[in-house]
Amino acid sequence: MTATLTRQDAVLERIVSAAPAEFAASWWGQAPLLSRAADLGGPEGFHDLLSTAAVDELLSRRGLRTPFLRVAQQGKVLPAGRYTGSGGAGAEITDQVHDEQVMRLFADGATLVLQGLHRIWEPLIDFTGRLGAELDRPLQVNAYLTPPSSQGFATHYDTHDVFVLQVEGTKRWIIHPPVLPDPLERQQWGGRADEVAATAEGRPALDVVLQPGDALYLPRGWLHSARTEKGRSLHLTVGIRGLTRYALVEELLGMAMTDPRLRATLPYGFDLTDPDAVGAELDATVGALRSWLLTADPEELAARLRERVVGRPAPLSPLAQLDFAEALSPADTIIARPGLRWEITRDGDRMTLRLAGGRTLTMPAHCEPAVRVALDGTTCTVGALPLDDDADRLLLVRRLLTEGIVVPT
Repeated sequence: MTATLTRQDAVLERIVSAAPAEFAASWWGQAPLLSRAADLGGPEGFHDLLSTAAVDELLSRRGLRTPFLRVAQQGKVLPAGRYTGSGGAGAEITDQVHDEQVMRLFADGATLVLQGLHRIWEPLIDFTGRLGAELDRPLQVNAYLTPPSSQGFATHYDTHDVFVLQVEGTKRWIIHPPVLPDPLERQQWGGRADEVAATAEGRPALDVVLQPGDALYLPRGWLHSARTEKGRSLHLTVGIRGLTRYALVEELLGMAMTDPRLRATLPYGFDLTDPDAVGAELDATVGALRSWLLTADPEELAARLRERVVGRPAPLSPLAQLDFAEALSPADTIIARPGLRWEITRDGDRMTLRLAGGRTLTMPAHCEPAVRVALDGTTCTVGALPLDDDADRLLLVRRLLTEGIVVPT
């Protein structure tokens, strides 16, 4: 099954009604944005990405396992044993979703949460891959199927930004300002449950019913709850992992391990209860850290931050990839695997291709121009690569194919 997207080069325009520059300046990380279906691009809404028929297929015919499904009722996540069990004869699996048990729980008012759909449902694999490339952030996608007159979760906040895409039915969303602006991943809402509950009693910043095709952007930290009324509701949430200044500080501290002053052992007999002793070591430590920070390498920091937020590259077809490599000819065309992050360094007569996740490939330096052409993001013909002859071109491209770095077009 393949997604049919009406605007191939601007996925963000499918889900926000503001122009990208305006969205970045006025809403991104700052305030909620409601976009009505009439103001968005495609008349089909989001039905091409998921549907209740697709949910039925996932629950009954795809051998779904935990944690790809969660079930929530009255604000609590139910034990997986309530809806999973043996995969049956020939399948040594003990946590496969049992469709009839899920059906009974849903009929009894439970909300179904399909998790990680950006990994298992082809239209969403394509959609999130392209949106992630636009935002330059890794994404995750969950789907929420809620029965009539139900609320899956109490008022809470997320530690990542989300786009809510209403697929089928309607759902009322009540939004309140943050009790903790810009929470980090470790600052979950449960640690501020009393503040969250008290704020939820006040006047909301937004009280809106999402109709099919509507979209809602929520920055991290904004309180929200959602409830169905007459009919069931299906919506998608696209989660965007934040990149914060605190993340920059964490990476800097990791880099600072190279400074022997910051690795030094505290004095023998150091009294942790003596404020003067602690203060003296604090002063020395801050001084050492301050002087080290003046020497920090921005390129190294940038590389560490890239590793931190890297997402998975687009999926490939392993067997088809190997068959293509075996039958490769100079007339064939290739392209860099979408979503792949790479960097080339050179040392004498050798070049190194560094990939996100720490993988490296070393090749002769004369291959560098051809590798750069192959990875520039546009389709290229094998026989046009800047190498001396077709034998060298085929050898290089076969290696790039079998390493999963380029794919056929």
